[in-house]
Amino acid sequence: MTRRDFSIFSIATLATSVAGGFAINKFYDKKPHLRPPGSAKNFESLCIKCGQCVQVCPYHSIELLGVDDGVNIATAFIDPSKRGCYLCDLFPCVLACPSGALDHNTTSIKDVKMGVGVVVNLPSCYANLQKDVQKSDVEHLLERKTFNEREEKAKQIIADNVGKNCSLCVDSCPVSGAISLAQIDGKPAPKFSADCVGCGVCVEVCFAKVIEIAAGKSYDEIYKEN
Repeated sequence: MTRRDFSIFSIATLATSVAGGFAINKFYDKKPHLRPPGSAKNFESLCIKCGQCVQVCPYHSIELLGVDDGVNIATAFIDPSKRGCYLCDLFPCVLACPSGALDHNTTSIKDVKMGVGVVVNLPSCYANLQKDVQKSDVEHLLERKTFNEREEKAKQIIADNVGKNCSLCVDSCPVSGAISLAQIDGKPAPKFSADCVGCGVCVEVCFAKVIEIAAGKSYDEIYKEN
């Protein structure tokens, strides 16, 4: 195959993948993706798919979308079920973004608006059931490789919960006061405050799958009284 033929083949393959993504998007109603901190409102049009944010994230939280996401292919997102955003000091992902898709005015946690946490399965919550965390519950989290001191510290918080009533979501949250264990019907239960920025760390560490992130939503949109 000549270089010219290879180029034509590569372009055709990419076009086919994107077209396939469009087709999938037509038939599946997808939830909004959780974007990295500082994401601009028009993130999708500003992201140049360079992957710089992926490279600098010390927690390996950021990934790139695959071909099944059509025009959003290769844009940055966070899957909190794998790894949440720990809201690093200095926000290296924001500093690395050359296009403004991650707003460089994001300099502190109060500037971050990724979404908001929602309790979706309270009957399975170990805190609400007043059950102790067993090593087998969090083994998949403890077995993950760590590549730096930050990741090791996050893993230690998980290890420290073994043998105790579960408070992983509270202990692991990087935003003080964003989530607490409130008394509901006489039992502890996770409760989010207006300080929640939707980083997704609580989703990552909740092995019982009690919490989800409403990506792109504000606290008032989810919790304000009717």
